[in-house]
Amino acid sequence: MAAMLAPTSVGISELQADLTAVLDASYNQPVAILNGDKPVAYMLTAGAGEKIHNILADVELRQIAELRLADGKPSIKVEIHDL
Repeated sequence: MAAMLAPTSVGISELQADLTAVLDASYNQPVAILNGDKPVAYMLTAGAGEKIHNILADVELRQIAELRLADGKPSIKVEIHDL
C-alpha cells in the first residue's frame, strides 16, 4: 500500500456522494482520495491550502535569512520598536 500523507481518507464514490460533508469533516486537514486502497489524489480546503502556503513562505524567508547571515558581512543589531 502507498504511503498515506493525510490524517483522513475517503473513497472516490464517497467523495462524489457528498463533497461538502467530506470537506466539513476534514477540519482543514488534507484528505486522501482513494481508488480502492491506494491514494490517487489529495484534497485541501481553502484554509488548509492557505496554511501550507504560509508555512512555505516562512521556510523561504528563513532560507533568505540564513543566506544573509552566512555571507560574512557583520550583523547590525536593531531594536524592533526602532523599525
